[in-house]
Amino acid sequence: MNISQLVQSIDTLATAGQLNSIDENQRVQLYQACSKLRAAPASPLDRTLELLFSGHQAMAVRLGVDLKLFDSIARHSAGDSEKFITVSQISGDIKADAKLVRRIMRFLASMGILKQISRDEFQSTSFAGAYVSASPLSAAVVYFTHFHSIISRLPQYFEDKGWNNPEDIDDSPFQAAMGIKSRYFDYLKTKPYYQDAFNKFMASSYGREGKKWFECFPVAGLLCAECPSDVLLVDIGGCHGVELEAFHKKFPDAPGRLILQDLLHVIETGDLPAGVEAQGYNFFDEQPVKGARAYYLRNVLHDWPDELVLKILGRIREAMAAESLLLIEERVLPEANIPLLSALGDMSMMVLFAAAERTKGDTRAS
Repeated sequence: MNISQLVQSIDTLATAGQLNSIDENQRVQLYQACSKLRAAPASPLDRTLELLFSGHQAMAVRLGVDLKLFDSIARHSAGDSEKFITVSQISGDIKADAKLVRRIMRFLASMGILKQISRDEFQSTSFAGAYVSASPLSAAVVYFTHFHSIISRLPQYFEDKGWNNPEDIDDSPFQAAMGIKSRYFDYLKTKPYYQDAFNKFMASSYGREGKKWFECFPVAGLLCAECPSDVLLVDIGGCHGVELEAFHKKFPDAPGRLILQDLLHVIETGDLPAGVEAQGYNFFDEQPVKGARAYYLRNVLHDWPDELVLKILGRIREAMAAESLLLIEERVLPEANIPLLSALGDMSMMVLFAAAERTKGDTRAS
């Protein structure tokens, strides 16, 4: 097959609608294969331009979210992706300048989030529907685009610090970029828009379709309480209790109490799942629940540098009984050739908390 035939085959497959009926495993495999195919013919210039202007694309989506443009599109399309939507309809709905709305919608169409039919006519897509206000993805857009103003200051930070790896949570790239002394989560409490977006995204189950920890762990054999008044499981730093809720649904008859612990302002922003008790708690303080059957940490330790991780674990150790279990669920990076998403996560931890996504070697060393 020559290049022309290959291009024609790809175009045909992409527009034939055959991909709408594939299952999730097939979708993931196909997406990964397409990513490799797309990268293969890219020139250094292609790749550089894609990198340099990726922030513009993210910000175009952020403008749409802030304007509630996607909510308006959803109302006017009424679930019909073939229905024409005009710039005047949207600008009138969201009370924004029609010229600005046209430019934003045109940009979104160039990204495939909308379809442009004419100068002032557009159609919605499934991507546009993913960014309505009720979606956790819209919350992710708000929260993560805020990060751009911080990482843009990284070159100056490292120049000032002699290009040393950040190890002090009180002297992180975030604090240098913002010119403040408070830690990131304390700062976030002063920014309700970003705090709400963070809580909404973290409380959702979006992107967690894989196996839950209790589907891989021998719960029946190792995780049991002798009587209903005993504490079966403490989820430390568990935000709004998504994991405990899923555990309770899976094992509704398991005896023992389920306790959710997080900072009080975090717990108060969400609805408490059925069957779960909540406690406002700072995990650097003495652990109030003694002798629980298990203490669980999910994606907590990567937010903290090594010295403070040891303090968190030390507080749990002080509270554990001889039969208690410590369950830690964290992303473990390979020692080499980490995926791009993991690299992005590691940089985020470094910038915000002087922390890291750790490999097995890193964990043993700390």
